[in-house]
Amino acid sequence: MSDIETTGFWATLLIVSDWAIRLVMLPIVPTRRSPEAAKGWLLFIFFLPWVGLLLYLLIGRPRLPRWRLERRRQYIDLIEPVRQRIGGLPQIAAPAVDRQYQPSVRLATDLGMLDNLGGNSVELLTDYKRTIDRIAADIDAAQHHVHLCFYIFGDDARSAIVIDALGRAVARGVICRVLVDAFGSRPSRRTLLPKLQALGVAARVALPVRMGRKTARFDLRNHRKIVVIDGAVGYTGSQNMVSADFKPGLTYSELMVRIQGPSALQLQAVFGSDWFVESGEFIGESAFPLPIIAGKTPAQVLPNGPSSSTQRALRMVVNLIYSATRRVVVTTPYFIPSQSLQDALETAVHRGAEVHLIVDDHIDQFFVGNAQRSYYESLLLAGVRIHAYTEAFLHTKAVSIDGQMAWIGSCNLDMRSFELNEEVVALFFDQDIAAQLVAIEEDYMRGSHQITLDQWLKRPFVQELTQNLTRLVSPLL
Repeated sequence: MSDIETTGFWATLLIVSDWAIRLVMLPIVPTRRSPEAAKGWLLFIFFLPWVGLLLYLLIGRPRLPRWRLERRRQYIDLIEPVRQRIGGLPQIAAPAVDRQYQPSVRLATDLGMLDNLGGNSVELLTDYKRTIDRIAADIDAAQHHVHLCFYIFGDDARSAIVIDALGRAVARGVICRVLVDAFGSRPSRRTLLPKLQALGVAARVALPVRMGRKTARFDLRNHRKIVVIDGAVGYTGSQNMVSADFKPGLTYSELMVRIQGPSALQLQAVFGSDWFVESGEFIGESAFPLPIIAGKTPAQVLPNGPSSSTQRALRMVVNLIYSATRRVVVTTPYFIPSQSLQDALETAVHRGAEVHLIVDDHIDQFFVGNAQRSYYESLLLAGVRIHAYTEAFLHTKAVSIDGQMAWIGSCNLDMRSFELNEEVVALFFDQDIAAQLVAIEEDYMRGSHQITLDQWLKRPFVQELTQNLTRLVSPLL
């Protein structure tokens, strides 16, 4: 065979294989996937068939390995006696919520299998250093157990405060367990885990990446931030266990919530599930004591992750936005919405509600930051007010509805958080907590500049082109 014939053969084979990949993947990609993600993958595969196929096989299917799903099912069976023992206690029944939010409470219960519980004392925490000090103080008061789960757990001066408190707790005979994400805590875990284990802390890595095995999914991450002490006090929110300036050039602004009371046991249930999946160890019924009544605030925890195909957080936030009649405020550093979320926000404006989106003014991730900005024009045209925070890197993830309901957690309003990450959100159908969140949101707005449609339409062409090009792959981010 001549060189020309050989070249022609390989060229023909490449063309045929390219089209074979495109045609075969056409019915496969949309299965169990949002339309936005399906379109993104199909577009990528159409232009780069072999690269797209390899990447799809590596990270394209947002599913956990079967053994992980089976362990989650086993955990549900293990915790069922706890649910039966605690769930029916009349003293923790939440007060009746406003009629407007009753369907939302039912939806959250159906999605997350956790009830709206009363009897809680709730605090919103915005001071970064004080939050870590407060966690350390609660650990120092622990008598039975301390459980921590963080996407990023650093080995620095701020995290040392909590590490030292864990060491003191172990010395008192307190059981301490720490779970860190394999990817988020990658820079520190080689020194952190031996340090914790030397203190007597049981430390595990969540979702470890093991090349060559079905667990090699570096894109599926445990993004939760959870602290539970004695099953009585819990924390969740956006803040990692690391110094506020851990990323060069940025200082993080966060929002955490401290829950004392029955709903701390719901955070316990979420931690217990993650711990059981990673270690095979059930934290035990002793980790679920009879709840204390610490206040009057109702709270409901909603876990979200790829172990569920229902996209719980996305369904919940879209439902809440559609329930709004007066005001919606969304705070998130990363905003890459599904079509359903974008429609909900724009429809709320058309219903007469005031809709605010508070984002950060910085771009700390090139593709995500530019793809996010490609959505601004449509939102501004609809009447959504966009505020870009300039005083720090705003990492808060929160939603308030009509000043009556608050959503606070680890979940960004982007498709990565909705589909790929393990997340957790605390829901408060309570006017007092919502009012506190509204005050925090107003403070964020004062530290922001408002993006107007006229200004946005005058941005440089290169910026607009970059934003629109990155939007093409936004469902993959």
